[in-house]
Amino acid sequence: MKKRRKTKYIHEGQYVAEVDVKLIDAAEGWAPYLSLEEALKLDDVRAALRRGDLKAASKAARLYRMQPIAV
Repeated sequence: MKKRRKTKYIHEGQYVAEVDVKLIDAAEGWAPYLSLEEALKLDDVRAALRRGDLKAASKAARLYRMQPIAV
């Protein structure tokens, strides 16, 4: 069983969170997968973005604001 880092992106409203997580690679099962702790971290960031709590979301993620581009 090996662990490797991966960046996951969460999009909620006008914000995007970039969250670093550890994936677990195993020879059997549904590999690669997230540990419960990593999955809960993603859920916490998503919930914070939904309620507009950028301070809480920024504790576990890098935040970006999306803007439409007029062409």
